[in-house]
Order: sequence, then structure tokens, then C-alpha cells
Amino acid sequence: MLDTCFGTGEAFLRQCQSSTRPLHYLAFLARPVTADELAGQSPALRSAWPDHVAGFHRLLLDEGRISLTLMIGDLANCLSQCVAQVDAFLVDPLAAGTVARRLARLAAPQASLHLSAASPVAALEQAGFLFSSPLQACYQPRRPVGKAVATGRRHAIVLGAGLAGAAICERLAARGWRLTLLERHADVAQEASGNLAGIVMPVLSQDDNLASRLSRAAYLFAVRRWSALAQPLFDGERCGVLQLARDAEHAAAQQRIALRWQYPARYARWLDSAEAGALLNCETPQGGWLFAQGGWAHPAGVCRALLAACGEQLTVRYQQAVTRLQRVGDDWQLLDADGVVLAQAPTVIFANGNGATGFAQLAGLPLQAVRGQVTHVSAPASSAPALVVCREGYLTPPVQGVRCAGATYDQDDALALRWSSQHDNLQRVQAMLPGLWPDTSGFALAGRVGFRCVAPDRLPLVGALPVTTASSRAERLRDVPRWPGLHGLLGYASRGLIWAPLAAELLAAQLEGEPLPLESDLADALDPARFRLKALRQSSG
Repeated sequence: MLDTCFGTGEAFLRQCQSSTRPLHYLAFLARPVTADELAGQSPALRSAWPDHVAGFHRLLLDEGRISLTLMIGDLANCLSQCVAQVDAFLVDPLAAGTVARRLARLAAPQASLHLSAASPVAALEQAGFLFSSPLQACYQPRRPVGKAVATGRRHAIVLGAGLAGAAICERLAARGWRLTLLERHADVAQEASGNLAGIVMPVLSQDDNLASRLSRAAYLFAVRRWSALAQPLFDGERCGVLQLARDAEHAAAQQRIALRWQYPARYARWLDSAEAGALLNCETPQGGWLFAQGGWAHPAGVCRALLAACGEQLTVRYQQAVTRLQRVGDDWQLLDADGVVLAQAPTVIFANGNGATGFAQLAGLPLQAVRGQVTHVSAPASSAPALVVCREGYLTPPVQGVRCAGATYDQDDALALRWSSQHDNLQRVQAMLPGLWPDTSGFALAGRVGFRCVAPDRLPLVGALPVTTASSRAERLRDVPRWPGLHGLLGYASRGLIWAPLAAELLAAQLEGEPLPLESDLADALDPARFRLKALRQSSG
């Protein structure tokens, strides 16, 4: 259902009470609505209710049975960016005429439309809505419209038990899928997701560019999902993240962002140097952004909590070294080095980071392994600062008796800890918080080395995987040939904790033919075929 006159949610409440099936409710918010204004809604909705920040906000309620996607922005633009087939519309008559064609684009055949008040209907009739009364209409397309079709057999093999793999298992299990998770190690989160603590924070920009919009959508969805997981299941804390400005010029640029966008304080609040210093209990020459809902989490614990939520829908098999896959009928078989079939299913999801490019079908993906070394420094549990602080690097509060400082971006593949990388991490902390560690000469070499999976544009790859060896003409992403049943959740770089939940929800929605949880241009920006499309355009140009 799509509602352009959500108000304080009266119609949504009625729909929730009357619906016995899974409900996808798309709602446009014409004005800011606070949680306290919501009409008779549940504590779960009030708790999950977002601040009025531009973009799409997906809220999962009633254990996922109800999906509420709030659209904040210009109505015409929101409808243009929406990817869905809508069975029922509730429409504000004041805007109905100006968006009639956009409503028709989203309408499923025979979709119902209800106007909240009588108004001229000529534009809606021209768009294909036939009125049986002044307030009720039915959509009659002039040309055949294809119905969104979900995949047939709902069985998927997932490669990789890090954040990407665990998150998609949880999202698909919630939709009734049967999952087989294959992990080459003996436990979860042994590679890029294996750090002691990961940071949860968004990225801001002066022009609110595509990367910032994606970051915001992912961050806010992640905050809601990690809260819903019941935090006692894993180590983590919404202690806040303070991102300090590098210098006076950078601080001035950040203040211009604050002035232009006027973000709600709960999302992002600019602190001057005095406010930042008071929060840190030390002087700092520049101010910074406070992300009050941000913090840190233990990725391995998050992975275990996600997998535990899957219940009997999931089979996990460790120490399974898949080396190749082959097509057999409508299925894919995954084989080890001896040719033994380890698993078979119609859908395979690559969530194994740098290991994905070792398969022939994925060899053309432009992914790079980037070394990162995190430094561990012993610290009492009650020591300050008690929040995450970052600038060129980051420093966590005490986690299991140590602070995590990092992380390097090294252009080599050395597995062992090294002093030069630790020195770089400590230097960044000392530049950021000069009084914290006056002398680091006695610090032991301690920490962890991991290898991020990074795409050229630093954005994830989410969706159906392209055939990179096929020669064809393509003007749009939908023209790029895809491998049947092969999908990717790759390239999370240093931001697995914020990318994993939204990317999993996006892929699950694509597989199920559901409304997408974010705008179409953002989904396109994550499409694994974007690099192949660029190459095809260049070769034909």
C-alpha cells in the first residue's frame, strides 16, 4: 500500500489491525511528525520512529511482518525514486493531479485508489485510474504490465559467515527461505569482520551527495536493526561518535554543512571546540560532529546474534572450502578442490569478500584487498574518553580491556603485525588527542591485521552479478547480462556494520519482488553491474 497523506498514521494503524498477511506500507511524510504525535501506535513503532531526515526509512515491525517505508522529501521525486508494484493507494487530493502519472507507473493491474477527499480526477483518469465513485478508483493499464515475480524455490547458499553473510541469512530466514551457509574457517567473522570493535557512524557532505545519502540510509537502518537484535546478545554500545575536524579550514567547511542542512541533533550535531573539549574532558583546537546514536559493536558477536535469529531455517557448515561452482539444470553446485559437491541450490549469494574473485564467474569484478592493521592498547574500563573519537583515524572506548586504534590502509599483503603500522595508528591518535598518551614507547605490539574488500568507488556491490565476459551493448543497468541465480554482497570496505543490514534488506527485497528499501538511484549506485556497464559504454563509444 502507498499512502501520500500519512499524517499521524491513522490509516496505517487501521491497516495493521486488519491485515493478517505480511504488509508493505509505503508512506510519504509531508511534514515532520514526532513519535509522540503518532496515533495510537505501538511502543515498537515509537521507538523506531526516525528523525525527519531526507530519504527513505524502512522500519520493520511485528517481527518483520509489517514493513513501513517512510519517504521524506519532495513527493514527486519520492514517487519517481520508488521501486514497487502497489496494490492500493491512499492519496491526498491536493497533490493527486500533479503526480498521477507517477502513481500509475507504480500501480499493479487492478490496483485500488482511494482519495481522502473529493477533488477533480481528470489527471488520474488520463493516467488510467477508472473511478466508480468520487473517492474510489481502480487502475486499468492501457498496456500489459508485468507483475513483480519472486524467485521460485526459496533456497539459497550463502558463502561467508562475516557480517554480510550473517545479515542476509537473517533477512531471508525472516521471509521463510531455507539457507545453507558455507564458511571456510572454523568460526564466524574470521576475516574482514574479525576486528574487536567496528564503528557505527554516517558520512556527511556539503552537497549531500550520493555517498552521503547512502551512508545516511545505511547508518539509520543499522541503528534500528542492531537495537532490535537485543544488544545483550553481543558486545556494543551506543556511546556516541565524535568526529573532530582536521583543522580550521575543515572545521569551517563542516560548519557550513551544519548551517545548510540543519540536521536533527539526534542524527548529527556540530559541536564547537569548547563543547567538544567538554565532552572529551580535554582541550581540542577544533570542533566536531557528534553522532549521538552511533557507537561501536563487536562484529563477531553481531554475526552470532544474526545467525541465532535464523532458527531452523539455517544450516551452517564450517571449514567448507569451496573452489568452484557449476551450473546443473536450474541449480548451482558448489564444489571443493577434489570435485566433491558441497551444496546445491538455485540461488548463491557471495558474501565472502576478497574470496569472491577467485571464482571464474566473478573474476572480472574490480575488487581489491586492502590491508588494515588495528592497534590494541590496554585501558581501564572506566577511563575517558567514553565515546568513539575519530579524525584521520579512530579510537574506541575500552572494549574487553583494550582501546582499538586504527586503522591503516596499507598497499601490501603482510599478515603479521608490524611496528610501522602501529606507529602510524598511535601517531594519528596523538595528533587527535594530544594529552591522552604522552609516551607510547612502552606499548607492546598488539592488535589485528585484516584485509578489507574495496571497490573503486568505495561503495558495496549489492545484487545480481554481471557476466563480465559477455560482449554486448548496454545503455542501462538492466541491459547488462547477469548470471542466473548468482548475487553478491561485497565491497563493504571499513563499514561492514552499517552496510550489512541495509544491503541484506535490499537484496532480500530484490529476490522477493518486494518494494525496495531505498531510492532507485541509490540502489543503482550499489548494483554490481555498474562497472561492467561503464566498460561496455566505453568499448562501444
